[in-house]
Amino acid sequence: MLAVATVPDTGLDIRLCANETECAALADAYGLVAVQTFEARFHVRKQGPKRYEVSGVLHALVTQTCAVSLVDFAPSCQPLGEPASRKMTAGSAATFDWLQDPADPIINGQIDLGALAAEFLALNLDLYPRKPGVTFENMYVGGEASGTDSPFAGLRHRS
Repeated sequence: MLAVATVPDTGLDIRLCANETECAALADAYGLVAVQTFEARFHVRKQGPKRYEVSGVLHALVTQTCAVSLVDFAPSCQPLGEPASRKMTAGSAATFDWLQDPADPIINGQIDLGALAAEFLALNLDLYPRKPGVTFENMYVGGEASGTDSPFAGLRHRS
């Protein structure tokens, strides 16, 4: 946590480096096999009496599970929840108010740089990691499926 009262008018450079326990907690929080290294460098500067700009760089080395080779299904132990109550009908349109992104909060005079770094780690993870050379082809359990029977047949020859 950074107490904003400690930020000089010239700005402040800060380096965060996660230890082994913190790396394990990040891996657990984001469903990763491991976080080997996690380092963030920030520059915090005043933009006014009550507003601060935080810029920085994140370096992390993470290990993810291959999304192609980890496909597993099992019967559900609990009933599914109710479907979402919000529906769109044919011809309806969703409207959005596009406003300027509000500033993140300073809580009790502090900016949580660790949470900010962890957020950017999560935003930069590969959502579908794949081992080199792994494809969906030949991944049938209980026999071969014909190319025409598969709902993914059209995707087979795309890269």
